[in-house]
Amino acid sequence: MSTGFHEVRFPLRLALGTSGGPVRRTDIVSLSNGRENRNRRWRDARRHYDAGSGIKSVDDLYAVLSFFEARAGQLYGFRFRDPIDWKSCAPQASVSANDQVIGTGDGATADFPLIKTYADTGGATMRPIEKPVAGSVVVSVGGVAALPADFTVNAETGMVTFVPGKIPAVGAAITAGYEFDVPVRFDTDRIDIDLAQFKAGRIPSIPLVEIRP
Repeated sequence: MSTGFHEVRFPLRLALGTSGGPVRRTDIVSLSNGRENRNRRWRDARRHYDAGSGIKSVDDLYAVLSFFEARAGQLYGFRFRDPIDWKSCAPQASVSANDQVIGTGDGATADFPLIKTYADTGGATMRPIEKPVAGSVVVSVGGVAALPADFTVNAETGMVTFVPGKIPAVGAAITAGYEFDVPVRFDTDRIDIDLAQFKAGRIPSIPLVEIRP
């Protein structure tokens, strides 16, 4: 993660009105025969959001203003909960230790980074999960739930570390379930507040952009 990150979350009540999602970069070259060459510029998607529509009151305006000032605009990153994609399973499902495969044991490796795989019969993409929610991570090794004392989780990097004596055996599938935040920053150094109505107001746009390591 880039320097300048505060381990605080953008207010949840304001995030619920957010629009946005993943953005990818693909180069497309049209050939003389009418065909195309397509090249993936970015390995991972980069998420962009606009939280402006979540502002409903003067208190909300102040909460955003205070949060923006505490981050010094674009200078410091922070956590943001995607209102749709914020756990290892589907939005309406419950987190399970069997949700995502994060590695296979070799009898020596103790560290396994959290990942989330988006897949169907046509293909798959793996996404690194760097900001799990503390206390939300559950793990299974070889189909057997690991005890909380068997591993630690770095909530700032998404690394699962098994303690000595609990390192996964050769061939054992390691799976995990979790909640997570997206590391973002403000994509502007300016906040425009509109107080056109008494005891109400709005900020037309609060752009946020995902921070990649």
